[in-house]
Amino acid sequence: MKIASFNVNSLRARLPIVLWWLAEHQPDVLAVQETKVQDIDFPSDAFDKMEYKCVFKGQKSYNGVAIFSGGEIENIRFGFDDEPGDEVRLVKAEINGIAVVNTYVPQGYLPDSEKFEYKLNWFKRLLRYFDAHFKPTDAIVWVGDFNVAPEPIDVYDPEGLLGHVCFHPDVHKALKMVCEWGFVDVFRMHCKETGQFTFWDYRLRGSVKRNLGWRLDHIMVTKPLAEKCTACYIDKEPRLADRPSDHTPIVAEFDW
Repeated sequence: MKIASFNVNSLRARLPIVLWWLAEHQPDVLAVQETKVQDIDFPSDAFDKMEYKCVFKGQKSYNGVAIFSGGEIENIRFGFDDEPGDEVRLVKAEINGIAVVNTYVPQGYLPDSEKFEYKLNWFKRLLRYFDAHFKPTDAIVWVGDFNVAPEPIDVYDPEGLLGHVCFHPDVHKALKMVCEWGFVDVFRMHCKETGQFTFWDYRLRGSVKRNLGWRLDHIMVTKPLAEKCTACYIDKEPRLADRPSDHTPIVAEFDW
């Protein structure tokens, strides 16, 4: 079973890339973030033609999450129990006996801002969500743009970037807190190399060519799936396409 995650930074703008990537790689599940499209305008017809089912929740210009699957999508749930407004940041669905939790974690703006506090609190609420609805022995894939680079090897300049809202001691603790509930970073289970990134900032001149990136997009799984994970890798090719997202897909494969 192949499961992928991709922050598309506007689904309609990136639709040709997404459709090409689906046709080329044929994942069983693709979780996307930052769809930036209202539900009424979601381009579901394009995916119907490819025989991918989809669930989604979005808003104009910001946020938005979706899950595409070649199989049945069941037990769909959007957002946290306590905050309907977060429906555009979290969607859970069950596919082929696996609970897929797709998240677009808040970026945080600045370390001394209310938005950063909101980000830290978001992780606390996510932990409560996992506690309330799952057990670590369940087959769970937690994917998405976490807006956290966990380790020094996950950013191009760990000294210079330390303290950024996506590479900050407080977000490292917040992510670790959720992972300790029972998640394994399957990318690092398979790849220990430096320079492996999923995001290159548009604003940084030559960021892709110079590989000035961040690993912000992740696939975390519980132990029952970690034991069956045969590969996990980043596909940089979509970031090299015309009019790309600033992110690129991360993919995990399971003997499931």
